Amino acid sequence: MATPVPDNDPDARQEHLPPRPGSDLSDRVDAGLTHIALTVADIDRSIAFYGDFAGFEVVHRRTDPVSAHSVAWLSDLTRPFVVVLIEADQPSPPLGGLNHLGVAVNARADVDRLAAKGHEESRKVLGPVDSGYPVGYWAFIEDPDGHNLEVSFGQEVGLTVETHASEVGQRADRPAHP
Repeated sequence: MATPVPDNDPDARQEHLPPRPGSDLSDRVDAGLTHIALTVADIDRSIAFYGDFAGFEVVHRRTDPVSAHSVAWLSDLTRPFVVVLIEADQPSPPLGGLNHLGVAVNARADVDRLAAKGHEESRKVLGPVDSGYPVGYWAFIEDPDGHNLEVSFGQEVGLTVETHASEVGQRADRPAHP
């Protein structure tokens, strides 16, 4: 059983975090946005979707001993950010409408190929659409639980963030915290 941690004491919460194997927690490097979590009905089906359409792979997986539901962390291995898939009997409402996860691909042809694959698999697909700068060439593909995945080419998000960070005097790879 975990030791109760006072909600109003951030230092106490830090002290009660379980250590990573081989770590004393002094080497923590996480800063800024680290993840987004989505509930899913069938974790294996969702892992396959995000592998096929976004190039993600499982970097962590566990099963809750009480519920027997699985949790998986998926990453494209390009930055310290994961999509956390949480298996649930009743998934939360999906990221629908204009809400989406956005993944950059290497070429317009990749957007076309992935949109065509979505159609072949009878998924809901919007696009491809060429919205010009700064939005680029993109398509939405619905995952097995109704969450929207945007695949895009030409958005230049990294360049925009780096430019802004240099203008305000901060390193883009280590955001400052208040």
